[in-house]
Amino acid sequence: MNRRSLKFQLIGWYALVLTGCFTLLAAATYIALQKSLVGALAENQLRRARQISELIRDEVEKNSVSQIGPEVDVRYAPALNDRFVRVTQKGGVRLYLSPAPTSQSFEPATIPPPEWPAQPEGRREVVLLGGRKMLIVSHWLQLAGGRSFLIETGAPMDGVQADLKKWVLFLATMLPALLGVALGGGYVLVKRALLPVAQITATAERISSQSLSQRLPVAQTGDELERLSVALNRMIERLDNAFQHSRQFVADASHELRTPLTVLRGELETLVRQAQFTDEWRERVGSALEEVDRLAHIVDGLFAISRLDAGEAASERVPLDFSQLVTATADQMSLLAEDKGVKVSCDIAMGVWVEGDRARLKQVVVNLLDNAIKYTPPGGEISLRAGHENQTAFLEVIDSGIGIPQEALPRVFDRFFRVDQARSREGGAGLGLSIVRSICAAHEGSVKVTSSPGAGSRFRVELPFMSNHKTNHHGR
Repeated sequence: MNRRSLKFQLIGWYALVLTGCFTLLAAATYIALQKSLVGALAENQLRRARQISELIRDEVEKNSVSQIGPEVDVRYAPALNDRFVRVTQKGGVRLYLSPAPTSQSFEPATIPPPEWPAQPEGRREVVLLGGRKMLIVSHWLQLAGGRSFLIETGAPMDGVQADLKKWVLFLATMLPALLGVALGGGYVLVKRALLPVAQITATAERISSQSLSQRLPVAQTGDELERLSVALNRMIERLDNAFQHSRQFVADASHELRTPLTVLRGELETLVRQAQFTDEWRERVGSALEEVDRLAHIVDGLFAISRLDAGEAASERVPLDFSQLVTATADQMSLLAEDKGVKVSCDIAMGVWVEGDRARLKQVVVNLLDNAIKYTPPGGEISLRAGHENQTAFLEVIDSGIGIPQEALPRVFDRFFRVDQARSREGGAGLGLSIVRSICAAHEGSVKVTSSPGAGSRFRVELPFMSNHKTNHHGR
């Protein structure tokens, strides 16, 4: 996937935000669970410390402080319950320390000394051997006469740590799964949301100067995409109108120029035949006649292009044997090549059927062959190849001529473009290849060129192949 595409960025931001939200949720639930478990354990131990505080108060009133330890052992059995209890009198005198628990989970004697809290009640965590923790709750008992006692009760936090570990494992298992499901759903949603964009793009790719009547699909969503589609359709409509006016102008101008040029040619031909003309004037009139012929050729080319742009070729398309058309046209033009001393060879696969206008497709072959003959020096060679590959019929015209510079290749099919003065002297008006491209486009095909100076040129025409006709190979 293209990392700079809108789809990738939307999914990336969605994944980033979603991962952040899930991470914050996981951290919040972990902290909340930890506080809840530790709070419950602390509350249980604080309740026990308060009970022991009442016991001490009773024993002090009975003047039997020495019985505090035995009473705690009897009533609360900290060794059996895996609990820690310590009673310290103000001044550091320890009145009671619970014995080691039967589970041997900790050693009471190793517990750090008591810390008198600033408040009547407090709690702290101490680290046991092996990295385990114990939660100790302190309760400060103040009696009349200035006597103070610190009651500490504690319990290992193994259960709390085990529950937190289970929760972490649960989060580590579920969060990636939830994130994957959410990302999959996000991908589907983003893809569905961008589907109109894909449809607009596909339609826009099909629109060319010959198909400006097409319009982009408009999603009736009332959002920015709908407004964009409507705006682009209006722009295409304006372009269509501009192209129609331009084509009409070229067609009208070409049509109007043909008649006066024909009259002018006739008058000049008549003048050439006048006996009283000197050779000098006869040469001048002949030169003018050549320019009229050249201008007439340009007008005919413009008229042909305007008719192609108007869709003339599309209305006259019939199934035809393209290989037979190429063979016959090559035979007709072979005399022109022989006069210049250029050899023409053909490798034509027979039965290459296409659908199109015979006259226009013949014009493609004529223009490409004429172009090759013009720019191939005497002794050179021109090769014609025609056949089909998959669902494409092709024609290749390969010459050993002067070639085309790389910087000129993108413009060789532009109207009135000529590479250099050497080509201009050949008499071309720069419309032949443009007509070839227009004819190919009208037949849903294309024409391409590869060339380099001094190494010749290769023109390749591709047209839709009609596969319902049988083919065989014939070389000549």
